[in-house]
Amino acid sequence: MLSSLHIENIAVIKHADIDLESGFQVLTGETGAGKSILIDCINLLLGARPSKDLIRNGETRATVSGLFTDIEAPLSRLPSELDITADEDGCIMLTRTFDLDGKAQTKLNGRTIPASLQKELMPYLINIHGQNDNRILMSLTAQLSYLDGYAGNDELLNEYSAVYEQLESCRKKMLSLKRDEREKARMSELLRYQVNEIDEAKLKLGEEEELEKRREKVKNAEKILKHSRLITKALYRGEKALPAYELIKKSVSALESISEYVPNAEEYIEKLNNMTYELEEIGLTVSDIAEADYDDPESELDEIETRLDLISKLEKKYGIGIEEILSFRDKAANELKEIESADELLDELRIEYSKHKKKATELASRLTENRQRAATTLEKSVVDELSYLEMPKVRFKVEIKPSLDENGKTKLIKQGADTVEFLLSANPGEPLKPLSKIESCGELSRIMLALKNINSYGSEGETLIFDEIDTGVSGKTSQKIGIRLRALASKNQVICVTHSAQIAAEAHEHYLIKKQEIDGRVETSVTPLNREGRINELARIMGGVNITDKLLQSAAEMLDTAGSDA
Repeated sequence: MLSSLHIENIAVIKHADIDLESGFQVLTGETGAGKSILIDCINLLLGARPSKDLIRNGETRATVSGLFTDIEAPLSRLPSELDITADEDGCIMLTRTFDLDGKAQTKLNGRTIPASLQKELMPYLINIHGQNDNRILMSLTAQLSYLDGYAGNDELLNEYSAVYEQLESCRKKMLSLKRDEREKARMSELLRYQVNEIDEAKLKLGEEEELEKRREKVKNAEKILKHSRLITKALYRGEKALPAYELIKKSVSALESISEYVPNAEEYIEKLNNMTYELEEIGLTVSDIAEADYDDPESELDEIETRLDLISKLEKKYGIGIEEILSFRDKAANELKEIESADELLDELRIEYSKHKKKATELASRLTENRQRAATTLEKSVVDELSYLEMPKVRFKVEIKPSLDENGKTKLIKQGADTVEFLLSANPGEPLKPLSKIESCGELSRIMLALKNINSYGSEGETLIFDEIDTGVSGKTSQKIGIRLRALASKNQVICVTHSAQIAAEAHEHYLIKKQEIDGRVETSVTPLNREGRINELARIMGGVNITDKLLQSAAEMLDTAGSDA
């Protein structure tokens, strides 16, 4: 649930910290007090694009933060690829900041995240339902998902989706192989040329690096030869003067002759002998370098440069480095093999496709049966719920039709083989029509609430926000809406922005949105109300300017009887 909402410098709100409770919460206030600004702030948490016009006049930066707690259920429904976890206290803190330059930043538990991740995550935690946000009512895809949730089709849908993905993979491979003969010939010739060109080069992993080392060595051949011979003569094998090796050997012999007179002679002899071993090793190693064949370094350098030039040309065509070139070669060879054996592969794919299609068709048929059974009970439940919400003559139908291709034949789609549409007639004599064609805000609000109450599938533990759900309905209907919102809050946190005293009275907690002038500027505050404050606010909503004792008495009675019909 949304436990805390922090707002800075947004429109008429300079600074606000709103601590929210579980259950059913309402926010009320006079027209223009800033109720719509709160909805704008929550939309920013959902990932709405910020507008610099929202920033309070005179400020350069605005911030909205939401602290979400008790979120185990919503997080359990997250796709694994989102890889989102709560902090050590089991909470998620989301902060959105933006400035006059149009720069915006989102942080999740202190870590900056992209807006795309924010938009994927937040609908699992919070949903706004308003006159312009009745997604379930407008989207056929959402209506199908709602029916599947009501029917309990989760496991069956997952099984179908896995088979459908295999079916689509086969179909795409078959389309790829069904090239015309001219295209096949052109591709075969190109791929064969590429494979042969790389094969003829006889490349080896690590070869380029080794060639570059050899090139440097050959370029410095004269210097290497000169100094390696000098080292050999000085340390191990000299022609004119005695090398260090021979001098130390003589020193060892001399020291052995007087060892009885020299303290620690044995230790010195051992050290000198070790030196001769090391000098011998260095001398022989450098001697090998000195004796290397540098008869024609220019010829060898030319050979190295030619090889490196070949590798460079191949890199420009097929990838940076020999590893990428060889990888390109293997991919091209596999593609060539597929083209050359296209007919054989097509036969294999047709068999595989047929197998997957048979299985997918069986699963889709089971989905259709489940949906048809669920549609019958859903239709009755919606009619009963809407009758309670003062729509007694309503008719509701779940229309399930087969999805069709361009030739009018049934086709398998991602969700099975059905298209689903909710139809409704609010009054006697009116034809059934899609929910998206209904113009009455009051009817739309009640339909949406009915669907939510009948099936809160997939939303337990979420924060559900209803923006002015009472628009266009009577006081009696508003009370029933309030009762249903209170019932919905048994499994969710429900927040409602309302002008209805009947709805406000049913809430567990009541917050007053109030605009006042401070230091010559208008500011909006949000304050939780105690019993007395709630009675006064309910009386104001009912009576307007003149709040009488009778209104206060009625407000208190309304508050005392709240929840009795939930």
